[in-house]
Amino acid sequence: MRIGVIGAGAVGGAIAALLARAGNDVEVTARGAHLQAIRRSGLALTGEWGESTSPVRAASTLTRVNELVIVATKAHDAEQALRENIKYLRNVPVVIFQNGLDSLETAAHASPRSDVIGGLATFASSFLSPGKIHVTAAGPSYLGVVGDNDVPARYAAHILNEVMPTFAVPNFRGAQWTKLVINQVNALPAITGRSVQAVVTHPALRHIMTASMREAVQVGLADGIRFETVQGLSHRRLHTFARTPLWLGQLLPRIMAKRMGRIPNPGSTLQSIRRGQPSEVDALNGAVVRFAATNQSTARVNTLMVELVHAVEKSGEFFSPDDVAARFDALTRPGTDK
Repeated sequence: MRIGVIGAGAVGGAIAALLARAGNDVEVTARGAHLQAIRRSGLALTGEWGESTSPVRAASTLTRVNELVIVATKAHDAEQALRENIKYLRNVPVVIFQNGLDSLETAAHASPRSDVIGGLATFASSFLSPGKIHVTAAGPSYLGVVGDNDVPARYAAHILNEVMPTFAVPNFRGAQWTKLVINQVNALPAITGRSVQAVVTHPALRHIMTASMREAVQVGLADGIRFETVQGLSHRRLHTFARTPLWLGQLLPRIMAKRMGRIPNPGSTLQSIRRGQPSEVDALNGAVVRFAATNQSTARVNTLMVELVHAVEKSGEFFSPDDVAARFDALTRPGTDK
C-alpha cells in the first residue's frame, strides 16, 4: 500500500518504519541531515518494537498521491506542512497525529477536501540522531473523527493496527483531553532538563506534576468534557482524581512513569528544546490555560509551566528543582490545597 508520512520525527518516523517493515511502499518527508541519512541508509528503528532498517522514499515534501497520509509534525507546524503538500492530499484520508486539542480543526481548514482523522499516540519514542528512531515504551494509538461518520477512522485504524496497536474511538474529543492530561508529564522535564522518570522520582517535582494534571482534569470537567479511556484512564478515574488530595494523587504520575520502563524518557517537549526547536507547550499546558479562561477561571499551575518552558527556550538554561518548587509554593501559598 502507498502511504505518505509527513514529518518523520519521533512519532512519524516510528510509524513510517513499522509500515515500511511490513512491506508497504512508504514515502516520508524530512529535512536537513535527517533527510540525507534516510536517503542514504534508510530509516532505522530500535527499541520496544524491535530493530530494523527500512528503505523508504524521502523528500522535503510528498512527491506522489498516496492511499493514506499520516501527518506527525509538531502542532505549530501542522498547517504549513499540510499546505506545502496540499496537491497530494485532496480526496485522500489524512490522519493527523498530534498532541493538543486543535488537530482536527487545523487539518480540516488546511485540507478541506480530505477525510481528516485525528490520531493520538501513547507510545514513547525518541528521535536519537539523523535516520534513527528509538521506541522507549510501547503503547496503543487512538483514532477518531468529529461527527458520526467514523468510517475513515476505522479504515485507517485497520491499516495501522497491522503494524502497531491502534483503535478507533467514538469520543475522540474526550480522548484528546485524556491525552492532554497524560501529556502533563512533558513540561517539567523541559523545565529541569531531567527525564520523566527522574522528575517523578523527585518528591517536589512529582507534587507539582500531580497538581498540573489535576488542574487539567478540573478544567476539562468544567468545560463539560466526557473523558475517553486512554491508557486505563477512564472518565470515572479522572473524575475521582480531580477531587483527590495531591499527596494521594501522586500515585498517577508514579504509575505513568513505571509504564515508561527504565530507559530515561525525555518527553517530546525536552526533545524539541534540545534540538533548538520551538516546543509544543502552548498546545499542551497552554490549551488548559485557554480553556480555563473560556469558563472565566484560571489555571495557575499550567500558566506557570508555560512561562517556565518559554523561559528555558529563550535562555537555554534549565531551572533547578528547588527553584521550580519555590515558584510553585509562592503561586499556591494563599490558602490552596497543596
